Amino acid sequence: MPKQADLLQGTLNMLILQVLSCGKANGYEIAKTIEQRSEEALQVDHGSLYPALRRLEANGWIKAAWQISSTNRQARYYALTAAGRKQAGVERSRWQAAVLAVTRIMGPA
Repeated sequence: MPKQADLLQGTLNMLILQVLSCGKANGYEIAKTIEQRSEEALQVDHGSLYPALRRLEANGWIKAAWQISSTNRQARYYALTAAGRKQAGVERSRWQAAVLAVTRIMGPA
């Protein structure tokens, strides 16, 4: 079984964009959503999550704003921009094409 880092390499941006397509969230909520929706198969390391969020923000795909969280603490909440919604669609299409290609290879010869 591949290590978690291997599974997430190259897909973390896509997963973050997908989570944010459902609405704004803070880093903790993004990580928990990925973990829950994957039925705990994917664990998001915060050492990877926050640099990815910064990259996505630098690309203009997400925007961040400080807000009070449900635990009454200041947290940065992230939301998709219009460019981010477009990029989420691009990432989804690429992922579907990659899954189809691997499925073809892994199927019967």
